[in-house]
Amino acid sequence: MAGDELTVTTAGSPREDRGTRRRLLAEVEAGTVPEADLDAIVVPNGRSDLVHACAAARETDATLLLLCSHNGDAAKAVRAATEAGVRAFAIDTGHVPAGVVPEFATTRLLAAQDLLHHPDTSFKRNLGLLVADLSGWARVAFLDDDIRLPRPADLREAAGLLDRYAAVGLANAGMPDNSVVYHAYRESGGQQDTFVGGGALVVGRRCFSSFFPDVYNEDWFFLLDDAGLRPTALIGSAHQSVYDPYEPGRAESEELGDTLAEGLYGLLDRGLRPADATEEYWAGFLESRREFIRTALRQVHAAARLDLAKRPGMIESLRSALRRNEEKVTAALCTRFLQAWHTDRATWQAHVAELRERHADRDADEAFHTLGIDRLVRRS
Repeated sequence: MAGDELTVTTAGSPREDRGTRRRLLAEVEAGTVPEADLDAIVVPNGRSDLVHACAAARETDATLLLLCSHNGDAAKAVRAATEAGVRAFAIDTGHVPAGVVPEFATTRLLAAQDLLHHPDTSFKRNLGLLVADLSGWARVAFLDDDIRLPRPADLREAAGLLDRYAAVGLANAGMPDNSVVYHAYRESGGQQDTFVGGGALVVGRRCFSSFFPDVYNEDWFFLLDDAGLRPTALIGSAHQSVYDPYEPGRAESEELGDTLAEGLYGLLDRGLRPADATEEYWAGFLESRREFIRTALRQVHAAARLDLAKRPGMIESLRSALRRNEEKVTAALCTRFLQAWHTDRATWQAHVAELRERHADRDADEAFHTLGIDRLVRRS
């Protein structure tokens, strides 16, 4: 997740800030809270390796919901779960019929602007929310398949906090899960923190009224309501596997979502609300965002201790992010996105309510039937 370099003093006065978004969270020391049963672990599976997810399910006695695409495969996923001795459902999500997850206004808006964030993680997480809601699961963990948990009991402690918090994230103890811009800023000498993210996040039923939009930092939007950030805590640790943040195309695909999320959370950091993100605010914020990227570029050029092999990729990534921001991201677009996001929240809540009306029993098999995807489900 992106960090905390751009915040605001008033709704119309953005500025840089080298602080941390963590002041928005309640940080809880692991080993100090009662544990609770975890109903399920939802894994957006795009890789073939499920060793860590299966280990987490086995040690927490939770059901695995494996939502597979790309290099993930439902048949192989169920086989891995069976060999690990855990309960699992697996679905090849490319075959899920249209309409199971509603079409969103934010998606249409970004598609029209050629700004869609193409990974299908948001779709998978939204499908996981629907299955969880209809199955009657009350405590659910989202866990990416490139996350290792040094202490799986952290998930049970996070579940135990859901009586007080809507969501509980595990602190990232591995490779920082920042956007490309903030990776470059950190690696060239900047001070940069991380926030909670959907890669290791435990949620209760209060969050089922929210959804993940198809934009980078979708998990930051998931945690918001009209008032701001839902009560969210941080506990334990999760280890993010190493990846190349500077691969071609990543910076462009992240830039809009990074800008939107940083702008919104900058408001929250100053005690303001999403409604304070006016078009005037976005115009000022975009100037600040672009200047920050230029600052990061200068920093990368000047950093004496930077890995020389990384420097060209970092420079090109920052240039790509800046170009995308200057050419495609406008104050009007940011404002329209938030308007569409508010519409989508109502669409999602109406969709969930309609499914609940048609649903008979709070059971996973019945949930798959209600969603019309029972024929796609493989079971361990």
